[in-house]
Formats: sequence, structure tokens, C-alpha cells
Amino acid sequence: MTVDEYETIRLIDLEGFTQEECAKQMNVARTTVQGIYAEARRKIAQMLVNGRILLIEGGEYRLCEGFGKGCGRGCHRRRHGWRFAGSDRDD
Repeated sequence: MTVDEYETIRLIDLEGFTQEECAKQMNVARTTVQGIYAEARRKIAQMLVNGRILLIEGGEYRLCEGFGKGCGRGCHRRRHGWRFAGSDRDD
């Protein structure tokens, strides 16, 4: 499974985004999300039914810069206030 497929599953199935919202978050067309989502679900079905191992690899992605810096609704860093190492937050 590619990182893009993983992210589509995460946004739609876990975070509850619509395909349109997912497309906006990923900066791709809605029709692209439809194709990515269909392929991801097929791979998950193969894993469950045939006992295949799920590997997540490849794809192009950009990590957010941390809390409040352009993160979208489904960003865990935004929701939980996570920061990168070296931030000014005391832990």
C-alpha cells in the first residue's frame, strides 16, 4: 500500500472526511481520491481475506510543520498539539 492509499483510508474511514474533503486535504482531484481509495480498499481486502502482509511504502507526501502551521482538520499534530523536536514547547 502506498502512503497516498494509507492517507486516503485514514482521512475517509478514520477521520470521517468526504472524498471531496480528502481531495482538498491531499491537494488532488476528487476523481484521483476515488481511484486511490478503491485501490487501497482492494489491498486491505486481500490482506484480510488472504492473510497477506500490509506494507505501507512509497508515494509522495509532506509532513505538516506542526501546530497551527497550515495543518488540516485531520492532522493529529494539530489536534493533539504535537510539535517537532527542538520546538519551544516544554515537555
